[in-house]
Amino acid sequence: MPQYKDSGTRWFLGALALVIIVVPILNQVAPPSSSFHISAYGLTLVGKYLCYAILALSLDLIWGYCGILSLGHAVFFSLGGYAMGMYLMRQIGPRGVYGDPVLPDFMVFLNWKSLPWFWYGFNHFWFALLMMALVPGLLALAFGWFAFRSRVTGVYFSIITQALTYALMLAFFRNDMGFGGNNGFTDFKDILSFDLHSDRVRMVLLVITAVMLAASYMVCRMIVASRAGRVMRAIRDAENRTRFLGYRVESFKLWVFVFSGVLAGIAGALYVPQIGIINPSEFSPINSIEVVIWVSVGGRGTLYGAAAGAVLVNYAKTYFTSTIPEAWYYALGALFVLVTLFLPRGIVGLVQGHAPWRGRTWRTASANR
Repeated sequence: MPQYKDSGTRWFLGALALVIIVVPILNQVAPPSSSFHISAYGLTLVGKYLCYAILALSLDLIWGYCGILSLGHAVFFSLGGYAMGMYLMRQIGPRGVYGDPVLPDFMVFLNWKSLPWFWYGFNHFWFALLMMALVPGLLALAFGWFAFRSRVTGVYFSIITQALTYALMLAFFRNDMGFGGNNGFTDFKDILSFDLHSDRVRMVLLVITAVMLAASYMVCRMIVASRAGRVMRAIRDAENRTRFLGYRVESFKLWVFVFSGVLAGIAGALYVPQIGIINPSEFSPINSIEVVIWVSVGGRGTLYGAAAGAVLVNYAKTYFTSTIPEAWYYALGALFVLVTLFLPRGIVGLVQGHAPWRGRTWRTASANR
């Protein structure tokens, strides 16, 4: 394995460790009057960026290493978020606006008489955890099985994944679906009996998200460094040749797609309690396209580059949408075009091009492999 990959991993995990240590200290120890203090809003932003980094990892795993470009990964992210949202809504109980101990407020408002069957079990945290992974995983399994079995690849696969996310967005906007319609879920009170509005709870959620990002990265890295990872790269570079060599290409593509969907669902589940809302706009096709931009900007096929791209692009989005909001999408589009034309390997490729390990020793090792 080239040395720069190990170096990138060390830098990435070191940065996460720094976040886990420094951010809670600046929130809990630094006084609010200090310029170093991180407010509750700051905790929410950092937590959101880390959730997006997990989502970017899930896409980079299938696109950067297996050549599967999904323009519908927001589907799995949103389904994981809705699973967590259903649990949080059940925890409100009689503290809602209408005071119903069983039905969420939107169901009371819409004159629902009883809880729908698919809401059963979501009053238990363990059940919600299971659904956060199972629902996105099952959808990825069903969708991927039909798509890969039919050998749908390339731009055609990208189009039908985008159609999937758009169809689900329209479905979740309907009030009769039982998911809150266009308002979705909000006004959460607590999680596991802990107040979600407390800075300490927000801090714990941020740390859990950072640890989950590190664990997700290490699992993805193990996959791409394994024999299966080599087969994935072979599929990416020459799918027909890999099939002729006797590998079951469809099976490899299916299992990595399912794993990617589960990872995206976990990211969505971590996102919702920190942001405090989930609605059908999360299914929007533009959200899936933005994930592709994060991965491209950071560095496709590097994992840590994809995660870094998610953080950097979303930080820029936070900054520019508060200063020149009308120009943000133009800037985002221009960024994607410029990266595609001049930085095909993203920011990571730019850094590698000027790093000392790009010298003679590394090139010689590459030539000898």
